[in-house]
Amino acid sequence: MKPYAFGVDIGGATVKMGLFTTKGKLLDKWEIPTRTERDGGNILPDVAKAIVSKLIEEDISTEDVEGIGIGVPGPVGDDHTVYRCVNLGWGEFNIKGRMNELLPQIPNVAAANDANVAALGELWQGAAKDHKSAVMFTLGTGVGGGVVLNEKIVAGANGGAGEVGHMTVNPYESVPCGCGKCGCLEQYASANGIVRMAKVMLAASDKYSALRTMDSFTSKYICDLARNGEEMAMDIVDRCGSYLGRAMSYVSCTMDPEIYVIGGGMSRAGDIVANSIKRYYHRYAFHVSEKTDVVIAQLGNDAGIYGAARMVLDG
Repeated sequence: MKPYAFGVDIGGATVKMGLFTTKGKLLDKWEIPTRTERDGGNILPDVAKAIVSKLIEEDISTEDVEGIGIGVPGPVGDDHTVYRCVNLGWGEFNIKGRMNELLPQIPNVAAANDANVAALGELWQGAAKDHKSAVMFTLGTGVGGGVVLNEKIVAGANGGAGEVGHMTVNPYESVPCGCGKCGCLEQYASANGIVRMAKVMLAASDKYSALRTMDSFTSKYICDLARNGEEMAMDIVDRCGSYLGRAMSYVSCTMDPEIYVIGGGMSRAGDIVANSIKRYYHRYAFHVSEKTDVVIAQLGNDAGIYGAARMVLDG
């Protein structure tokens, strides 16, 4: 195997990039702007230019590069075809084919959905290291997910594997999710969802809460109150954990991963969220899977570049 690999994580505002050894050591990381004008036509050329610049800077030959892995915010098929990335302005095209046109000296290119790539990164060098299968739940503005089985990303027939945020966990919900359905996990377990759920629970209860004195509040503030023992905030976090634990139990009945990883902004709440999830997961899971561990992600915003680099190491 050649000594170096590049990991690329394309976001709506910036492209995160990393130069790695193929043994998993991050040598350098940097960012470039995501230029979405011209239907995102500048993005991959900018990535190619940045890679060439780094190779020149580090005096590395393209012959010493194993490959380039790319994570993108949208569905990607097993053949590296992206099926629309609205935030980037992309339609449907083959990322590997386009990068091979831009950088033919490095033919080994792989692409996948960014959440799946982050899960692979945590499996390779993060919280799920030394495991072969993991499912990652990313709790941010929405709820994303990544599935890795036998150290391989599972994309699904349409690139939609891992869309755990749109699993129906409350069939009685009448308010629609952004996807158009009602009762999605994202409506209760995302940063926005937990705030929405808190407002509903506050309106239905007369319990004291510091939240009642505020015109607006964040999921972080709710978790901080819960950590300090405020009863109403603890109830809100508990409800969030119940939905997540139930969702994970559904996943275990189909995927049966070795470990679950919690990432995204809400993962910074740590044990206050993780312990609630574990309690309900163990209640709902099928008995052979009930001891599956739930851990907090370790790589933070670097998980995507780690996972992207890992994709190309199997050729």
